[in-house]
Amino acid sequence: MIYKQFKDKKLSTLGLGNMRLPHKGEGLNAPIDEEKARELIEYAYLNGINYFDTAYGYHGGESERLVGKVLNQFPRETWYLATKFPGHMMTYKDGKLGFIGYMSGSIFDSPEQIFEEQLEKCGVDYFDFYLLHNVCETSYDFYTNEELGIVNYFLEQKKAGRIKHLGFSAHGRAKTIDSFLSKYEGCFEFVLIQINYLDWVLQDAKSKYEVISRRGIPIMSMESCRGGTLCSLNPEAEAILKKARPDDPIVHWAFRFLQSLPNMQVVLSGMSTMGQLKENIELFSKNDPTTEYENELLMEAVNSMADLVPCTACRYCCDDCPQELDIPKLISLYNEASNSPTFALSFTLGAMPEDELPGSCIACGNCVQMCPQNIDIPDVMAKFEDILEKQTLQPR
Repeated sequence: MIYKQFKDKKLSTLGLGNMRLPHKGEGLNAPIDEEKARELIEYAYLNGINYFDTAYGYHGGESERLVGKVLNQFPRETWYLATKFPGHMMTYKDGKLGFIGYMSGSIFDSPEQIFEEQLEKCGVDYFDFYLLHNVCETSYDFYTNEELGIVNYFLEQKKAGRIKHLGFSAHGRAKTIDSFLSKYEGCFEFVLIQINYLDWVLQDAKSKYEVISRRGIPIMSMESCRGGTLCSLNPEAEAILKKARPDDPIVHWAFRFLQSLPNMQVVLSGMSTMGQLKENIELFSKNDPTTEYENELLMEAVNSMADLVPCTACRYCCDDCPQELDIPKLISLYNEASNSPTFALSFTLGAMPEDELPGSCIACGNCVQMCPQNIDIPDVMAKFEDILEKQTLQPR
């Protein structure tokens, strides 16, 4: 197993994500198959993985309980537990905390009540790594609410030794992440983002990686294989990669790409079978990052997987837009929405006012005259609006 230094700890480069544990029945909140899940967690620990990631809502709240139960049979100083505060699923109104979505109906008096419950469920006195769950456009105001004081509370817990390292996960855009880090300069020691070679382009994970790395903050990855999407590709994409490394399983490219990023601290994988676990442990037994040439091949493969509008974000189109639309941002969102949208897209769209959405385009054509790439921008905006109407990607 490859290890990297983080402060005073050596962390396994491969971490076990516990959102997709083996379960009985359908859906991520189906009851965990405890026997199979225990075997996975124990095997991971005994074969070099020492970073285990879970969260308050995973498997209906039972992931934390089981992960803590299994790990506690081993010496506490030999494993590192990470979990998350579910602020992305919470509201704060009239001095009361509440949940939304599948967690609606639960009411808590304070962040302290949730944090104490997590410690008890996991059977620990402290968390090695603690994260604010999903800082994004729709959760930003909740996490920065000064009356609620979320960040200050967890900084106090860190000072008390009940959190060793404080960070956050994010599905937001690069600008949102940068704004949050600026507001709480020096408070966070690591950031967990969705990053893989497909989202390097589709979700502009490249910009997120650069924004965080410029600050010298280590990055951890989630959705490293995009929920299994990158385990098998279309024939054209597979042919590009197989020609370069015919003996490698396609999934290896996803992990090797992440190994090539210098600021990648831990690569999380939600392994749900023993076969996946053993294969990934073997892959991370040596450092075999993709080369610059191989990364070019990956981008060729991505181009064959997605029909992308070739916007370079020069922003010339914005100079004479009577609606003052952020056209490069909208084109980036369109590329994701029209190819391989994920739930994260709805966070960004849901936080945008109507006058910033593609429906505000009046098709005047000023932007087309300014575009060096000759993109028919009004046509893209019309197609995007049609997608939003048909797929209801934006929550209202």
